[in-house]
Amino acid sequence: MSTILIVDDEPQILEILSSYLRKEGYHVITAEDGRQALECAATYPISLIILDLMLPDMTGENVCREIRKASRVPILMLTAKSGEADRITGLEIGADDYIVKPFSPRELVARVRAILRRIGEYQVLSDLIGMGDLMISLREKNVTKKGQAVEMTPNEFRLLTTLVRHPGRTWSRDELVEEVLGMDFIGSDRTIDTHIKNLRQKLEDDPKEPKYIKTVYGLGYRFDNPAKNGG
Repeated sequence: MSTILIVDDEPQILEILSSYLRKEGYHVITAEDGRQALECAATYPISLIILDLMLPDMTGENVCREIRKASRVPILMLTAKSGEADRITGLEIGADDYIVKPFSPRELVARVRAILRRIGEYQVLSDLIGMGDLMISLREKNVTKKGQAVEMTPNEFRLLTTLVRHPGRTWSRDELVEEVLGMDFIGSDRTIDTHIKNLRQKLEDDPKEPKYIKTVYGLGYRFDNPAKNGG
């Protein structure tokens, strides 16, 4: 049974979401502020976190940053901010998806199912991929660069493995959204650009002159193996 942590300071939202998720068979834990959220995340085997950005003691962004220091658990952000810049900020600090208030509880449950389904699809993979100074373990879902661990979110890892498993292939944004985020993803295809930017910051020696993740202008992105290109 998957365990969902809901973090929100509005009792009505906690009650409604808990009820919907429990009806779907999930085990639910709730927290009303950032401190409680961090304690729960460190104590329980959480499968996914639903995180409100407006909390009484600390911002949801800061809670997300703290969780990302130790965990890659999927994070679905709840936000009253509908601007694209605000949503991109959430993705850049490690959120996997976002939903804008007011929202339909049924839509949120569908988002939760979709995220957990995508996570589960990658649990069956068991091989290692080596590219240049990168080593990617599909079974363990981790990445090292020159022997050093590279922390990344589940969506970043899925995007990287999608590109790496097909080196040299050019992917459009729409193809990557469908492959990485799922056909039921609701949002801009520019979300992929944010994840690409994050991956370059983590994997490239010079993100402005990437040797792995290349932009194919007007088309999309591709992954190059430096060893095959004289790199």
